[in-house]
Amino acid sequence: MKKQITFPTLILLLGTFLLQSCLQDECDATRTFVRFDPIYKQAAELRLPVGSESPRALENPGKIYYYQQYIFINERQEGVHIIDNSDPESPQNIAFITIPGNVDMAVRGNTMYADNYMDLLVLDISNVTQPQVTDRQKDVFINNFPFDENRGYIVGYNETEITETIDCTDPMFGQNNFWRGGGWFFAEDQIDATSNAVGGGRGNTAIPQGGGGGSFARFAIYQDFLYVIDNSKMEVFDIKVAEKLNQLNTVHVGWGIETLFPYQDKLFIGADHGMYIFNNEEPTNPTYAAVFTHARACDPVVVEGETAYVTLRDGTFCEGFSNQLDIVDIKDIFNPRLIASHGMDNPHGLSVREEIVYLCDGDSGLKVFDVESPKNINQLDHKKFKTYDAIALPNNDVVMVIGEDGFYQFDASVPKNLKLLSRIPVER
Repeated sequence: MKKQITFPTLILLLGTFLLQSCLQDECDATRTFVRFDPIYKQAAELRLPVGSESPRALENPGKIYYYQQYIFINERQEGVHIIDNSDPESPQNIAFITIPGNVDMAVRGNTMYADNYMDLLVLDISNVTQPQVTDRQKDVFINNFPFDENRGYIVGYNETEITETIDCTDPMFGQNNFWRGGGWFFAEDQIDATSNAVGGGRGNTAIPQGGGGGSFARFAIYQDFLYVIDNSKMEVFDIKVAEKLNQLNTVHVGWGIETLFPYQDKLFIGADHGMYIFNNEEPTNPTYAAVFTHARACDPVVVEGETAYVTLRDGTFCEGFSNQLDIVDIKDIFNPRLIASHGMDNPHGLSVREEIVYLCDGDSGLKVFDVESPKNINQLDHKKFKTYDAIALPNNDVVMVIGEDGFYQFDASVPKNLKLLSRIPVER
């Protein structure tokens, strides 16, 4: 016997169908993501010759390092620009050193130490137009490069912008980042492509007078020793003989370590979950002192006197959700203590000189803070351009800033009113 559907029943079924359709429409989401697809290379493709070129324009600048009158600017994965900064109002781009896979560098005298993918190189740059590799330490950074037996080492990622509609039944619905089809997807508004340098008071500097890197540095020079980090350990090299590295020690730190900042006889290491402090009274054997933990986030650290300044930001592979400046009391290095946290927009690198913090707040620009009273910091100035890292030079009033559209130098003699001295623009 056939069952008849009455008119009220038909209306109820139709209403249920329409309600489901509406609910389905309401839980679809159209979003724009940036897809990161791994780039694979074999070892033979990574150890390519180092060379020198005529000066070339900045295209994709990364980390910065200064030594005496020179500025060294990394061109991500390609090499190093050398800038004669004898006159900060008129810096001269004098050469480019080609170093495949380069991200970090440190310089002393006529010697540059630089990464070449997983290797650590020593270069004689007494003639910057003809740099010579005098030593190669293989596989120092191999932990940073995942390996696939069939495809080789992952050395980077190709970025592709993708807009797609995600159904509410998709496991990835509502996620800001996820893995699918061989690549990582990050919500466009969460992407940060930048993720890949003690005691006393006012008047002391956190930067070594001979030279130093920014807050994102992974290399540091202290006395006659070079310290370099990968994502889990720190290697110690004797550099008394400049042209030849002598590896002395391997210090295991932990996972997710990112930045290295030397200050007097201490080493401060920024990780994606906190700040490690190592006592470096015996430079050949740094020893663990303490860790200051925080929410998971990418962070660099700088130090002045008895205070450390740490930035935390979201929108990175660190998958954090914090955007803040943490000010930490390190008077007792075995017991670091949070003094205060101050909300920021998306803080990246920073520098401190005489209780003035120069903070690169991502798209929001360069912000200058008086931190003499850590719980009540006072914003003095704000320059609105996209910033990445800064170095406040010791013994003068120059602040260097690297950003998405160029390299800037400011006269900071009046912190309330930074004056632009010069700019080397990015040309794409």
